Amino acid sequence: MSASVGTGRVQDPYRWTRPQNTANNGQRSNGMFGAGQRPQQPNGAEQKPTTLGMTSAISLAEPKPEDVVYTTALQRTLEPYNVSETELELHHRMEILAKLNALVKEWIKHVSIAKNMPPASAEKLGGKIYTFGSYRLGVHHKGADIDALCVAPCNVDRNDYFSSFMELLKKQPEVSECRAVEEAYVPVIKMNFDGIEIDLLFARLNLKEIPDNFDLRDDILLKNLDPKCVRSLNGCRVTDEILRLVPNIENFRLALRAIKLWAKKHGIYSNSLGYFGGVSWAMLVARTCQLYPNAAAATIVHKFFLVFSRWKWPNPVLLKQPDNVQLGFPVWDPRSVHSDRFHLMPIITPAYPQQNSTFNVSTSTKKVIMDEFERGMAITEAIMFGKATWERLFEAPSFFYKYRHFIVLLVRSKSAEDHLEWCGLVESKIRLLVTQLERNQHITLPHVNPKCFQHTKPAENGKSLSQAPCSMWFIGLEFEKSENLNVDLTESIQCFTNAVHKHAVNIKLLKSGMEIEARHVRRKQLCQYLDNDLLIREKKNAEPSLGELQTANKRLSSEVQKTGTKAKKARTSDSFDDSPSTSPNTSISSDKQSSVIKADADSSTTITTAATSSSNTTTTEVACTS
Repeated sequence: MSASVGTGRVQDPYRWTRPQNTANNGQRSNGMFGAGQRPQQPNGAEQKPTTLGMTSAISLAEPKPEDVVYTTALQRTLEPYNVSETELELHHRMEILAKLNALVKEWIKHVSIAKNMPPASAEKLGGKIYTFGSYRLGVHHKGADIDALCVAPCNVDRNDYFSSFMELLKKQPEVSECRAVEEAYVPVIKMNFDGIEIDLLFARLNLKEIPDNFDLRDDILLKNLDPKCVRSLNGCRVTDEILRLVPNIENFRLALRAIKLWAKKHGIYSNSLGYFGGVSWAMLVARTCQLYPNAAAATIVHKFFLVFSRWKWPNPVLLKQPDNVQLGFPVWDPRSVHSDRFHLMPIITPAYPQQNSTFNVSTSTKKVIMDEFERGMAITEAIMFGKATWERLFEAPSFFYKYRHFIVLLVRSKSAEDHLEWCGLVESKIRLLVTQLERNQHITLPHVNPKCFQHTKPAENGKSLSQAPCSMWFIGLEFEKSENLNVDLTESIQCFTNAVHKHAVNIKLLKSGMEIEARHVRRKQLCQYLDNDLLIREKKNAEPSLGELQTANKRLSSEVQKTGTKAKKARTSDSFDDSPSTSPNTSISSDKQSSVIKADADSSTTITTAATSSSNTTTTEVACTS
């Protein structure tokens, strides 16, 4: 595959670039600046937009010299975190995608010939690989996986994809760990292709041929497609629409790299666990860019925290007026869909059919996210006052020193291959346990840490916990302050483990040796599960409380005002609400459920809860001691 290097950077055909001439390239306009460009005035001067997205911009101010300085400092701060790749690494990804693209074309041709199509006709069918997600956005980090989509013509179906194409992939010397997940909501083939993890979806279009320059943004392509194909196409369509709707792509990318790193460091980057996933963070940053279209990246990061720490949830975040397309697919609409009214932090995808990308958010994960927004606001305020550096924003919080009590989920399998699938299933169900814990009237916050830890510590008796692979997730527990508190978590844990077991049986994933165990762990017992260096580092880096940060910033602001210097970042005039329709606030019902949890007189709660679910039983055993 050839690559042009006109500007010193590899030009990647699998990543989105802004079209140079929207009047002639055939791309459609969604009623705002054509396909990604601003209109030009007759004299050639660029017209300043006043509306980007749902509302007018809050500020059209151009960057000041100090904003450029802050942005340069932000770029330098991000460099050690490997948030971008070298040109050589980018070129390696291009070569992988080119090989995969060639495989798709060859496979489609052979499948068609096997179905009695003349070779000359089969040669013209085409087929193509599209990318989406962080790679398509241009914000993937070093070693990140690639989200991709295989688009095939109408004579090739999903059965062909998961049979003959799967076999073709397994024969490739560069491919390893190739496995199909056909039962997923969006069916996928996962593989390692020459050192890069790839998640490859499939969509069959109602077209006889798929040319190389085919554009997926036309809504009419979805007509008469099956829902799985529509969901598979959605990733590419949403990604391209996000990039089309931001005023300055380079500023957007730098700000998004910073926000993604911050979210991962602060443990709120996980769609499956009820936090925000990559596309949700991208849409929030894109909305901030629309509100401050001319701002530098550092300003966008600061305003990001201002906007979303004040956002009037559950008003939805939208990048554009939803398209009025009538193709029969369900779209997010709280006016007509009852369940949509109960979404807590809706962020709506901009491509039809519009969906809420954050439907997994629960009351507890919302609280954790909002606390982090407030903390991020306080830290970036300090940065803008010159009293902190960007490194402060990316310091990981001390999760294990925030709580006294934890539930640890231990997930075991007999082999590494089984463990990969088993952990994936368990992780997808953890939010069910969190929801059960939220319903307990004595638990004020169950805080799930999205990081998966590997168990390498010996058990209490000095022997190894297990020779088999063992992974762990931790849920921090915050209880109401009360004396002589008795709570029973048995039912919550049983519901969770039974749900995991039932789903594993239904999809025929459960194998001998697959187990889940839930234990209560006090903070002082964490050393039995986690590396001592991690715990020492967390204790050393324990952050000041949010209140302390806000108090310090108020003091700084007061000092600035006393000296007669105007604060550089005015906050009071900003207002955030761009919802065309609102949905009611909701909360999960508080059912009385209980775990043998006892509270001392000083409200120091003690529990020991262990629940296991294995492949040979559906019964959850719970042992409780004080």
